[in-house]
Amino acid sequence: MERPTPDPHKLLIYWDEWEKGETPPGRVMSNLKTGGLRDLLERLAQD
Repeated sequence: MERPTPDPHKLLIYWDEWEKGETPPGRVMSNLKTGGLRDLLERLAQD
């Protein structure tokens, strides 16, 4: 199964929720992982 392309906007929303204290850190990490943060970072590191 192919993973969807990471959405930087959505990832930033997850991060902002954590900074505001709206979402516990474990849930944020899960959201970032399933949202494709690793894929995005790998792409950026290659550039």
